[in-house]
Amino acid sequence: MENQPPEKPALLIIDMVKDNFDASKNLPITAPAKRIIPPLNKLIGIFHKQNWPVVFATDAFHKEDFFFRGRMQPHSLAGTQGAEVVDELDRQKEDLWLPKPRFSAFFKTDLDGWLRARGVTLCAVGGIATPFCVLTTVMDAICHDFKAVLLEDCAAALSESLHAQTLDTYRRNPLYPLLRVASSSDLAAELLAEA
Repeated sequence: MENQPPEKPALLIIDMVKDNFDASKNLPITAPAKRIIPPLNKLIGIFHKQNWPVVFATDAFHKEDFFFRGRMQPHSLAGTQGAEVVDELDRQKEDLWLPKPRFSAFFKTDLDGWLRARGVTLCAVGGIATPFCVLTTVMDAICHDFKAVLLEDCAAALSESLHAQTLDTYRRNPLYPLLRVASSSDLAAELLAEA
């Protein structure tokens, strides 16, 4: 069997925006989202040191968006401070900030072309919320022919049980190892060993 070339990873961080961390809103996602900041920053540091791409994909909705016809309240509106990346994450000027109109970071953005221009073969995805924007980005990565890793310790949902159920659904799947669940430390060790 021929040796495979090392993966060229990109880290995609989803919807870690100021509106989701606003204490005055008392959102159920805020506490779980705060807990993933330390492992995210550790992984961001590794990606920066290796000159691997880091993408901050954030909701950029409009007040009249279809989503807000249901129970979801308007938030992360395009052009507002609430739609900006939280200051606690170690975002650098070379990182891509990618406002997105819907759940997936690939939907109606040029993320696919941006990643291909950098030779990316694998997307490591974290952020919030695990069963929505994180998962749809993971699925779209696969649909765009990138390997995808759902980062179990760098993603969060409204509850730990919902997070765990989503991860368990994809731990054993027919697309493995193209689509898999892994911890940030395991993924980093694997990528650094290949580099």
